[in-house]
Amino acid sequence: MITGRCLCGAVRYESPGPRLFSIVCHCRDCQRASGSGGVPVLGVPRASFAASGPVRAVRTTGGSGEPAVRNVCIECGSLLFGTPESAPDLVTIYAGSLDDSLAFMPEAALFVSQRPPWATLALPLEEHARMPPDG
Repeated sequence: MITGRCLCGAVRYESPGPRLFSIVCHCRDCQRASGSGGVPVLGVPRASFAASGPVRAVRTTGGSGEPAVRNVCIECGSLLFGTPESAPDLVTIYAGSLDDSLAFMPEAALFVSQRPPWATLALPLEEHARMPPDG
């Protein structure tokens, strides 16, 4: 079971999975949304995902050029999960909100062409300059 929460505990979520992917996205949109060099996300089927608590959906254009929806706690502002309009059957969970940080291990890095030099991970990841053709 994948579980997580916001910083203040007002929002909780869970999903039995399965895990569809574990990536770090380095697009400029993710950098700006997170205030970091990239966002580690874990994908799960939307049908297996449940959240409770006060969230606000923030809509922007993502790095792929498609609409991105990021869900944040309205109490503490924690970035929790994404519900991309371009992939309605998918939820992207922000790894920093996981109860068990070991539930996330990245397999690939996206938009490395936009990654700051200081944000390179010391892991052997499959890297894509943009969004991979199948995803």
